[in-house]
Amino acid sequence: MGALCSVIKFENLQELKRLCHWGPIIALGVIAVCSTMAMIDSVLWYWPLHTTGGSVNFIMLINWTVMILYNYFNAMFVGPGFVPLGWKPENSQDSMYLQYCKGCQAYKAPRSHHCRKCNRCVMKMDHHCPWINNCCGYQNHASFTLFLLLAPLGCIHAAFIFVMTMYTQLYNRLSFGWNTVKIDMSAARRDPLPIIPFGLSAFAATLFALGLALGTTIAVGMLFFIQMKIILRNKTSIESWIEEKAKDRIQYYQLDEVFVFPYDMGSRWKNFRQVFTWSGVPEGDGLDWPIREGCHHYSLTIEQLKQKADKRVRSVRYKVIEDYSGACCPLNKGIKTFFTSPCTEEPRIRLQKGEFILATRGLRYWLYGDKIHDDSYVEGMSRIRGWFPRNCVEKCPCDAETNQAPEGEKKNR
Repeated sequence: MGALCSVIKFENLQELKRLCHWGPIIALGVIAVCSTMAMIDSVLWYWPLHTTGGSVNFIMLINWTVMILYNYFNAMFVGPGFVPLGWKPENSQDSMYLQYCKGCQAYKAPRSHHCRKCNRCVMKMDHHCPWINNCCGYQNHASFTLFLLLAPLGCIHAAFIFVMTMYTQLYNRLSFGWNTVKIDMSAARRDPLPIIPFGLSAFAATLFALGLALGTTIAVGMLFFIQMKIILRNKTSIESWIEEKAKDRIQYYQLDEVFVFPYDMGSRWKNFRQVFTWSGVPEGDGLDWPIREGCHHYSLTIEQLKQKADKRVRSVRYKVIEDYSGACCPLNKGIKTFFTSPCTEEPRIRLQKGEFILATRGLRYWLYGDKIHDDSYVEGMSRIRGWFPRNCVEKCPCDAETNQAPEGEKKNR
């Protein structure tokens, strides 16, 4: 019993460490500032104890804060759900359609992907979100999306309170300055006047909170629409990218085949129900998924295997001609390289002169690829991969003759 308690405490401490990251610190800081200032300004603008409207306004404000934090912490601490270590399909012959993850010592279940940040294969992985310092996937996709909906709605309410408070307080003062006699013409027509004085510092704080609220409404609102767009098609962000690459692969090789996404149920409501349920528990077990008629249970994983083989064919080998420290924005590699550093949490890799890199995709001034060990690329061996400046490498002569370019490079030219 004592051992069990110690394990639970240890796991709880491990989960609490998720808060010690720039993403949750900033997100919770914005929530705290907007909520606190909105409550203070509500007292100044619309006294909650004297009118029904004021009471409703204040209760709604508290309700927004509670629901936002509830879904935020659900998304963070419940997590996406991970593929069990050592997992393999019930039918051993089906393993030929799946990728094997050496890190998890298991096959990658359909719709799952390995997250380098979480160091686990995530069920129905959408993306790794720095704002919750966790992955968004099978178990927490609904909570994460609800957070993206509630945060802008709460911020719109808070922004309205900020605007009305500033207008009311400015309207109630004479033009001689901030410390002159107040005129009782508040919007709520309340008496007595507020106990908390609305001075220059309070005005500046309210203006700052208004900026945060409006910025959050725009940024998070856009993310919500993106998430709803893919949810109504029963996809994830990664699966949308896989579908795009499938079309690119078929067009590139002029193949006589069509890729049909297997998990789109053909109805937006059915797709919506795959994520949102009345119980709050998503449908299924995260490993086995219903598919549309005419599709193979492993249509998506088969396409992934084809793309992996295609990436190997279309990748290019480079030789390192200049050392690179692995800095995110290296100053010594040129101004353009410095200002065009990839906006991603994907790692940068150190380079030493004479090493070889297999590049799989690239931007104008950066490339992404794997280090080649012993001048050969062997499937399943330990991989060191990441971004590096293009001017630190040169294309190997054997690859230059094929005139191939890393995936994505042609589109960026």
